[in-house]
Amino acid sequence: MGRLLITLLLCAEKALQTPLLYLSLYFKSNRDRYYDLLQKVRLDGAWEDWIEFFLEGVAVSATQAADTAKRLVKLFADDQQRIHATGRAAASALKVQAHMQKNPLVTISKLASALQVSFPTAAAALRNLQNAGIVEEITGRERDRLYIYKEYMKIIGEGTEPLPRR
Repeated sequence: MGRLLITLLLCAEKALQTPLLYLSLYFKSNRDRYYDLLQKVRLDGAWEDWIEFFLEGVAVSATQAADTAKRLVKLFADDQQRIHATGRAAASALKVQAHMQKNPLVTISKLASALQVSFPTAAAALRNLQNAGIVEEITGRERDRLYIYKEYMKIIGEGTEPLPRR
């Protein structure tokens, strides 16, 4: 909860425009040091060491966020090039890809509604993106299939895996 509050406080103080700073990954990656410094603050009032660690985390997290944003911009541009190469079907597929940049998990019916296209049009566009290796159907069902923007989700999910138990 405290980690979330840190990011929200930075937004409230206008140090961040949007809550893109993921300090939890830094704290998780430096778990032992994180707990040691918190304990030193609690027992000895050693705020300077904690603040130095925190600011180092802000710098590392900001760099990671910027790198992730650059990778996503490149992914989207590369995928658009791949979609353009599909020919006639590219227009619908590009609309779907643009939508999935904001909503990386979709169903055909919700996609059709959001883009105001027919169900068959949305299904065909997703099929084209699936054939291009851009999206993946993840339910294996015949109805109510769920599609994911595969590489996008992989990039934004990096570092969120649980740490191994000690």
